[in-house]
Amino acid sequence: MNLEIIESAVKNHALSVYGAFHPAAKDVPDGVQTLILLGPDEPRFWPYFTASPEYKDGQPDPMDRWSLRVIGDIATTLKSYAFFPFGGPPYQPFIRWATDSGRAHVSPVGLLVHDLAGLWVSYRGALGINARLELPEAPPNPCLSCKGQPCRTSCPVDALTPRGYDVAACKTDLDRLGNDCMSNGCAARRACPVSQKHGRSAAQSAFHMEAFR
Repeated sequence: MNLEIIESAVKNHALSVYGAFHPAAKDVPDGVQTLILLGPDEPRFWPYFTASPEYKDGQPDPMDRWSLRVIGDIATTLKSYAFFPFGGPPYQPFIRWATDSGRAHVSPVGLLVHDLAGLWVSYRGALGINARLELPEAPPNPCLSCKGQPCRTSCPVDALTPRGYDVAACKTDLDRLGNDCMSNGCAARRACPVSQKHGRSAAQSAFHMEAFR
């Protein structure tokens, strides 16, 4: 077992390795020595997901149900554990796991930013591997070289700041004439230069915004 085998297995389901690290024993079942964080492989993910039975059946939480099935099957194939950022309480500490991987960082607006996904970063699940895999060095925090940091000034109501997230102000502004966050996704997330290279479709962002609303 190595990281390349895992990357190949998840790519078959329009997922990508968003980070990996060696977790503390207290965070995982006995024997798990490597955690692999999984997120959408853009722009392949959205058409792959929308062709799934979970998306088409009209039942609640299609993406979570898709994640349970697909990542659960991958875990079974790889003889590993599957973890998910939903289904609690209790909830798995995905935000801490993300920063522990070295590939996600707290951005100037308080949200996580990823070296490849930018502020579009999201995790569909994780694999717990019963082996201590050799892992590459994590790339640097993209915010450190971001000129102007446009995420700071892109939210129309300044709902996202290092002080916290004003959810009420954000949801209220979604009803304002001229607000396009519902159809295109969060303006601050969109403004991130790394996000703009990620390939996430407006339809996928609208799906998540509807669930948020």
